[in-house]
Amino acid sequence: MSTIPLTKRGADMLRDELQRLKSVERPAVINSIAEARAQGDLSENAEYDAAKEKQGFIEGRIAEIESKLAGAQVIDPSQVEADGRVVFGATLELEDLESGASVKYQIVGDDEADIDHGLISISSPIARALIGKSEGDVASVQAPGGIREYEIIAVSYI
Repeated sequence: MSTIPLTKRGADMLRDELQRLKSVERPAVINSIAEARAQGDLSENAEYDAAKEKQGFIEGRIAEIESKLAGAQVIDPSQVEADGRVVFGATLELEDLESGASVKYQIVGDDEADIDHGLISISSPIARALIGKSEGDVASVQAPGGIREYEIIAVSYI
């Protein structure tokens, strides 16, 4: 099993989702199944079929989260010593060399990525292009609109 890098925040989010699925969603769907079963003939019972399908999704997601947490390598970015290099968990300030626009991103695990909040996945093209580089370096990223170049203005571990 390969390790899955997660920030502490990402691991906490997965644990919270797992807790919600086990304590809220699973019991609710079990009640829905029991209510649908009480209606009689299961062969033409749409509520029963829908509840069983939802139960399958919930159980699958529980198994997926448990597997990810079992293989997780939780990384606290504030404890990382990378001598100014871009690594998992680093927060970066970048300048788009074409437009001059400045952006700020943190490199996180796949499950916690949210571009609207400045969280980019470790497996994204931009993160892969930036990993290992340092402040002042320029990274070329293959974007849908062509190659974009970004200069790394600052690297921090917060």
